[in-house]
Amino acid sequence: MANWSEVLQQIQNLQAQGQQLQARATDIVRHGYLKSLHEKTGRNVIAYYSGFLSKQVGGIEINDEDKNGFMMAVHKLDRNKGLDLIIHTPGGNISSTQSIVDYLHKMFNKNVRAIVPQIAMSAGTMLACSCKEIWMGKHSNLGPIDPHINGIPAYGVLSEFRDACRQVKEDPSRIPIWQSIIGQYRPTFLSRCENAIEWSNSFVRQQLAEVMFSGQPDAKAKADSIVAKLTDFTGNKTHERHIHFEECSDIGLNVKSIETDKSSDKDFQDLVLTVHHCYMHVFMNSRSYKAIENHVGGGIFKQLVGQ
Repeated sequence: MANWSEVLQQIQNLQAQGQQLQARATDIVRHGYLKSLHEKTGRNVIAYYSGFLSKQVGGIEINDEDKNGFMMAVHKLDRNKGLDLIIHTPGGNISSTQSIVDYLHKMFNKNVRAIVPQIAMSAGTMLACSCKEIWMGKHSNLGPIDPHINGIPAYGVLSEFRDACRQVKEDPSRIPIWQSIIGQYRPTFLSRCENAIEWSNSFVRQQLAEVMFSGQPDAKAKADSIVAKLTDFTGNKTHERHIHFEECSDIGLNVKSIETDKSSDKDFQDLVLTVHHCYMHVFMNSRSYKAIENHVGGGIFKQLVGQ
């Protein structure tokens, strides 16, 4: 495996070979490893990367504009070979995620594997759960899928409202305290929270039952159990909680280890992690903040303007 420093050294070695290679060195190194990963697996590869760890800007989340990138990345691929989707994202819009999933399933007949080299949170976890299997490393993590509305946890709102109703019923003197809190809710806010929860839960439940556990007699029961655990607001404590490989396996997800799974090997592990390091270099050393790219270099990069 080429680690972070070794990838940097490879980029710098190319840059030292002449001015023509200076601007293209990062792309050349990255494309080489993406192609090698494709040759290793015999499957199409699309990397879906957000630069959220190094840049805090609008658009780093999963959104509708990403569909254009996926369309470009899918173009001209042999769809019979299936897809390995490398995911690195903080999450984003549920409707956008659902639309992207629907598109990829149609293009690859649901033959999609997720690879999570480091982080796929929130709607990124939903995206991973829509795949047949999820490949993770010892350092990788998914996250809870409880929906947020304007940054406010929907489960938390409903839990707080139920607690307010209980306390006021038991002790009417608490009414003024809760009035100041509940009074900040805008009309229909509680209904929006309920609808968001039902929407996200039903979407992930359906994907698990129909894709990850397709054909299994207990598919629905498995899906119900996993969704309950991924949306456990009390148990997970916070939306930012990192759920690592062992726990993902324990809750029932079809996760495979890039280090130790019998269907994997060291070359696969090395290529996945080296590709990851390549994208980290892109975000740290350029204006790019999002990448959607296939193994032949097709796709898009989103860049900051005027910086």
